[in-house]
Amino acid sequence: MAAADALPGSGDDRDLAVQYAHVHAPCQCALADHFRQIVSDDPSDSMLTTMLISLGLPTDRLPACPELATAAAITQVSQRAEAAGYDAVFVTDHPFPSAKWLGRGGHHSLDPFVALSFAAAATTRIRLQTNLLILAYRNPFIAAHGLATLDALSAGRLIVGVGAGYLEPEFTALGVAFDQRGARTDEALTAITAAWRGTPMSFEGSTFTATDNVLAPVPAQHPRPPLLIGGNSTAAIRRAVTLADGWVPMPSPASASRMLSTPGIETLDDLAGRIAIASRIAAETGRTAPMQIWFTPWGLSGFDLTVWDPAQLRDELAALAALGVAGITVTLPGTTIDTFNRSLDTFAEHIVGA
Repeated sequence: MAAADALPGSGDDRDLAVQYAHVHAPCQCALADHFRQIVSDDPSDSMLTTMLISLGLPTDRLPACPELATAAAITQVSQRAEAAGYDAVFVTDHPFPSAKWLGRGGHHSLDPFVALSFAAAATTRIRLQTNLLILAYRNPFIAAHGLATLDALSAGRLIVGVGAGYLEPEFTALGVAFDQRGARTDEALTAITAAWRGTPMSFEGSTFTATDNVLAPVPAQHPRPPLLIGGNSTAAIRRAVTLADGWVPMPSPASASRMLSTPGIETLDDLAGRIAIASRIAAETGRTAPMQIWFTPWGLSGFDLTVWDPAQLRDELAALAALGVAGITVTLPGTTIDTFNRSLDTFAEHIVGA
């Protein structure tokens, strides 16, 4: 999974370089109306009605599990997830990570556009999610065109989750200034949203200029696919409130958060505090549209089918729903297609269909 950064001047926000915390604490919190989201069963409608469950496709297990990073695996897992009732499948984005990061537990990933295209071709209902796409790695109009094409060809099933990124060697290798990633993400979001209108547009960017250019195709969803911003920092939250439809906070232990200079989210109280910041920013900026929130439950940290407690996880999901969380992302274990599918089926039996 790829992370979101802070805006320039607010410090690094390497939210997803941390491992999920094994923490679960009770909390009661009132939530502003900004963060209650209504969802539709119609994939062409960007609004959502129940808590959605998005399954991570195992396209990030290279080179350890090459069987899972194949066309056959993407096809089979996507079809099985759709049949089991999952709402979405997601992929991450690491085109050229450093050997040092890989040696510390990092991962490769298949190209998100290509991987989700395979998933789209193999299915008819399930949504297709980037979690998270690093916009600063790409020219924004190339990203806009790829995302619009994917949404059009999948009949409006795309969910666009984006982040500003956190791996400096990856930025350096791709020729992108690491200290400008926040500003470039904001710029890209503005340019992409304008391009998706499909009308002649002009835009002066930091490294690009559009003069009366037109994008086609446009996304099938109107006015755009759901656009989510990842990150725990105030800068990332502000980006979500002012430029997007939703927000993806990251569960993270305080110890790693101190090292990485990013706010931790270890408990429901922590999450409620971050949501309160989002609510305040929404009030300050005059946002009245609802905000879609996605989260990864703590009960899925180090998920192990032999010891997990479905009832406890269902309780946690109920608590997250009470805070206004609209969707969860799920990463399941498995080193082969068969073992991954067993995880998929077990989770579906106890949680997806519960």
